[in-house]
Amino acid sequence: MLRAEPILAKLNELRHDAEGDKTDIEYIALHHAFCFISYKMGEFQAYLAEAQRQQPDDE
Repeated sequence: MLRAEPILAKLNELRHDAEGDKTDIEYIALHHAFCFISYKMGEFQAYLAEAQRQQPDDE
């Protein structure tokens, strides 16, 4: 089962990699995605569970 925590950790890693220019759209997108998902962990975990249920078995 996909877990929210490792995905959020990877998003945070990518955010830190991009923080050299905090006005760059990549950094801004990663920062706000990280913040939003961290505030909505329960909903994100439910989304991941549903997305995984909808995937065909052979993927």
